[in-house]
Amino acid sequence: MQHTGARDTQPRDCNNQKVHPQPMEEAANQNPEALEALISKIFTNVSSLKSAYIQLQSAHTPYDPDKIQSADKLVISELKTLSELKHFYREHNPKPVCASPQDSRLASEIQEQQSLLKTYEVMVKKFQSEIQNKDSDIVQLQQQIQEASQKQVKLEKNLKLRGLSARECDGIGSENGFFSVDLTPDLFKSSVESAYRAIHDFSKPVINMMKAAGWDLDEAANSIEPDVTYAKRAHKKYAFESHICQRMFSGFQEECFSVKPEDPTVTKESFFHQYLALREMDPLDAVGQNPDSNFGKFCKSKYLAVLHPRMEVSFFGNLDQRNYVTGGGHPRTAFYQVFLKMAKSIWLLHKLAYSFEPPVKIFQVKKGSVFSEDYMDSVLKNFIVENSEQKPKVGLMVMPGFYIDESIIQCQVYLTGVKVTD
Repeated sequence: MQHTGARDTQPRDCNNQKVHPQPMEEAANQNPEALEALISKIFTNVSSLKSAYIQLQSAHTPYDPDKIQSADKLVISELKTLSELKHFYREHNPKPVCASPQDSRLASEIQEQQSLLKTYEVMVKKFQSEIQNKDSDIVQLQQQIQEASQKQVKLEKNLKLRGLSARECDGIGSENGFFSVDLTPDLFKSSVESAYRAIHDFSKPVINMMKAAGWDLDEAANSIEPDVTYAKRAHKKYAFESHICQRMFSGFQEECFSVKPEDPTVTKESFFHQYLALREMDPLDAVGQNPDSNFGKFCKSKYLAVLHPRMEVSFFGNLDQRNYVTGGGHPRTAFYQVFLKMAKSIWLLHKLAYSFEPPVKIFQVKKGSVFSEDYMDSVLKNFIVENSEQKPKVGLMVMPGFYIDESIIQCQVYLTGVKVTD
């Protein structure tokens, strides 16, 4: 006989067992506004997290450490808020045995947000790693800057010891290599060698043009320095080098180098500055920018001293180039440009000499002086003395010598009374 009592309205699980209503259902039935508010907070938080993440990405291009740290803190804050909402929901809404459609929807939304949360956490860790790497790079760059600053301080001290202040070096950039120049005897010795090469390079076209113009080179060499016995006829080139050298170095012992100073108040402390300013410049550009500068006047006076008018007429057929130089101009001819390179090398050597304290002193030896290995260097490397009882003597002084820091740069000489061996 069937029981006809009241109808059972209690919910049952899949095994037809009675279950009690779960908190989620109660929350949905009893306070749907609170549930909607929670969901709204979750979506608002996710939106804020996305915005913070975009700020973090933007801070990397261009790279801005301050903005990266600020955005990183904001992302972490939003992640913490989202995590708190997740834990709040789990504490107050345990998972139901049988979820209603509304519960399933909410659970799906939460799972999606949790997945998104994990993605953001991975990206944040990645950016944190990049930030650490950038911080490491910043530390290395700061160390390099510190080392460069220490080197600059050292070089500035060196300049001040030589009488050149940092203020006077304004406009002389390290990109041109000026700050890498140390004022040392080795630098001066290197400049002496450059000057000698420049004189040799200029003498070549002079000799060739003399040959082409029909000059008697033997007679010309004898007029420069008579009664010199040359071991080989080709050695007479040293007479022309000696002539050029004597003209170019005339007045070297003077601070103004035979050129009236543009500003009488300029002191010797500016010599190294002048050296640095011209060192990297093309000499033709230098005289082109300021034809009446001290360097321009020096080039003019030395060109007129080295080349005789009769020699120019035989070379070019006229005195047009000489007249142009006399008027203060600087022609762009190939011949004059070779001369300018030589003039620059000797001008720089003079400025460098007076940058030292005390200044470098120039010295010369006279024809007939007994050869001394302490003060002289022979341009002939393989030679033997004809008379073993006599020391060789100077026939020509080709290049002067210098006293620097209690040491000697030997002068270059051509010796007589010797034979050249192969």
